[in-house]
Amino acid sequence: MSLLEEIRKPIYPEMQQFEKHFRESIKSNIPLLNIITNYILRRKGKQIRPMFVFLCAGMSGGVTPSTYNAACLIELLHTATLVHDDVVDESYERRGVFSINALWKSKVSVLLGDYLFSRGMLLAVEKNEHELLKLVSDAVREMSEGELFQMQKSRKLNITKDEYFEIIHKKTATFIAASTACGAWSACQDPVLTERMKLFGEKVGMAFQIKDDLFDYQKRGLIGKPTGNDIKEKKFTLPLIHALENCSAPERKRIINTIKKHNNNTKKVQEVIEFAISNNGLEYSEEKMIEYRDEALAILKDLPDNEHNVALSKLVNYVVERKK
Repeated sequence: MSLLEEIRKPIYPEMQQFEKHFRESIKSNIPLLNIITNYILRRKGKQIRPMFVFLCAGMSGGVTPSTYNAACLIELLHTATLVHDDVVDESYERRGVFSINALWKSKVSVLLGDYLFSRGMLLAVEKNEHELLKLVSDAVREMSEGELFQMQKSRKLNITKDEYFEIIHKKTATFIAASTACGAWSACQDPVLTERMKLFGEKVGMAFQIKDDLFDYQKRGLIGKPTGNDIKEKKFTLPLIHALENCSAPERKRIINTIKKHNNNTKKVQEVIEFAISNNGLEYSEEKMIEYRDEALAILKDLPDNEHNVALSKLVNYVVERKK
């Protein structure tokens, strides 16, 4: 049994039932839409966010019909943001297969994202899940702000650590926080516990994104070389930011100039990666990731001790130990 299967064990029946709910929630009378959504369903990911919803609900009092609404709402909006992200990033691959915009072009992708957003909104309104809708809408607003802020800073190539943490808090942590908060609210409608679980989700989300950013600098795949994709896109993430803050002014100028003018040169990108490694960028980033992980686990220690809490702890550890 894999670690993810072990984590899913307390909520296995609920996750099975959720998939039926989710499939139903994206049905349409338009044949093209059904073709595309079936493609999405066939290439589903790990479904970590719905897992957070069900585990947090289980720990907070038990899964209810509202929990299924929460999980569908989260997955609908998460999928919509991924579809739109691939358009924005001009990315033609996701999870090792063709992205929606690679197969159906950007116009269809944008409209599909809009459709998924609207399905999520309608689900919440029709089921009178106004608190869930508020939690998720706040997160989507912050995600949009985070993306735009990152674009603004990337043009100037001068992101500080504080700005980086603000960006990943908005882009990633807020949506995982919405998942954990929605799970808790669906079970108990307790504002205090919901806020506690939201904070838990924020800590996990920060660790999650730092882990993602570390992948860019670590050996991957058959060739055993870092991808350097963020550098190619002129994205400054924590390993590089820390390294630039701990080098001489001439070296900083040289590295920034390399990223600015030679970001499509594989050899030059590898030089930037080596610079980040040699200036303790990876070590510092891993320390921060572990710090957020430990803060998340500390929150769980003060909450009901049951099998869902145990599984949540394992899921937090999985976030920082995963290989992809």
